[in-house]
Amino acid sequence: MAIDPTVSRLIQALRLLPGIGQKTAQRMAFQLLARDRSRQAGVELGESVIHAMKTIRLCDRCRHFTTLPLCNICQHEKRNPALLCIVESSADILAIEQTGFQGYYFVLHGKLSPLDGIGPADIGIPLLKQRLQTEGLQEIILATNATVEGEATAHFIAELIKHSGLLCSRLAYGIPMGGELEYIGGDTLARALTGRSRLD
Repeated sequence: MAIDPTVSRLIQALRLLPGIGQKTAQRMAFQLLARDRSRQAGVELGESVIHAMKTIRLCDRCRHFTTLPLCNICQHEKRNPALLCIVESSADILAIEQTGFQGYYFVLHGKLSPLDGIGPADIGIPLLKQRLQTEGLQEIILATNATVEGEATAHFIAELIKHSGLLCSRLAYGIPMGGELEYIGGDTLARALTGRSRLD
């Protein structure tokens, strides 16, 4: 065997990360092991991962990552209690927060995928139903990804709240700011045409 089993184990562990293939994992592992400074960084990385895995949990209210029963967003009392934005992952929260959104969130940690055995309970739908019934919400913003599974998940949630009297909206999709029509894909352009809005 050309590689020590311990090094091989490190490479395989790095491959668990999304978007990291065999070659990239090898480069990362060799870089961490190459120099004393990198080795210390590797030790700190390992300790951070272990600490996070032992202490991070899901928020009792929104399912965002936190070390406390309620995350810092759910504890923030000055946010708009009438708005609830439903996202697929905690990374989506970071993106939406950059827009200045001041409502609250609910994190699905996935999307419905019957072929993969992922059903409503796996993405927190029972807790979401409870929030819809007990909180003074006025609008639900569905911010799932524009994939087949993301659309199916958004449709499923929209059906859940159809008769609740809550306003249900979906993120707009289409042409990005600064985009030129000739470079926009057909599917994106079709969605932009379908979701066009009136100018007043």
